[in-house]
Amino acid sequence: MAAGFKTAEPLEYHRTFLKENCRPDGRGLFEFRTTILNIGSISTADGSALVKVGNTTVICGIKAELSNPTAERPAQGFIVPNVDLPPLCSSQFRPGPPGEQAQAASQFMADIIESSEVILMEDLCIERGKLCWVLYCDLLCLDYDGNLLDACVIALLAALKNTRIPEVSVNKETSSPEVDSKKKRGLKIQRCPIATSFTVFDNSIVIADPTLEEECLSTAQLTVVTDEDDQLCSLHKPGGTSLSGQKLQECINAATTRHEEIQKLMDKVFNSVKPPQ
Repeated sequence: MAAGFKTAEPLEYHRTFLKENCRPDGRGLFEFRTTILNIGSISTADGSALVKVGNTTVICGIKAELSNPTAERPAQGFIVPNVDLPPLCSSQFRPGPPGEQAQAASQFMADIIESSEVILMEDLCIERGKLCWVLYCDLLCLDYDGNLLDACVIALLAALKNTRIPEVSVNKETSSPEVDSKKKRGLKIQRCPIATSFTVFDNSIVIADPTLEEECLSTAQLTVVTDEDDQLCSLHKPGGTSLSGQKLQECINAATTRHEEIQKLMDKVFNSVKPPQ
């Protein structure tokens, strides 16, 4: 009977739980799904990480390549994120060029990298005006069950922390790069942004870490990005109903708590891995 009600009236089905301050999967309104993190998942990448938030799974692989800086920014390198949502992860996606959601997610990741200054682009410059690193960050969704952005940000940050690049110098006589693959170094992570996403039901009820079904039934979505100093990096709200100042502050407070949880998870994972020789 309950299954039929859920299929015929999914919104009303969810409302029966929300009015009791809980959700169909048993979580509270601001309760997050179990999050799992693995690093070094792709042996051929310079850095990688796999993240599961509930059933949503994202893997990030980073490839570092040498390039020339632009004339406008001769002392900076680049970080280029790309989010891929293949049919493999959900039946709602089709083969072909990146869809609107994938493009929006890629742009969100680019904005986070820039606004949070997770890595200073100057640190990716090898020789001003001549040589720099480009970090291609490919984020592939393997299973999509809502809250894509949170999983992508965790995967990207963990993959960047896992990345090691070789020492490079420029030969003054030939002006060609010389790569010492035996000497590798990690990236200098300046800040650790973490995204926390929410959806709004009936213009007033806010829930954290939405599933795909909850996202589809919501009237608005919000993503709060905070750093390790509890500083607000960005607020991302693509339309929908507005939130009161009180509701917004509740989301920011929840995002701060969530950041602490993810930071502890990352510390545990990275501390358990033997440092590379």
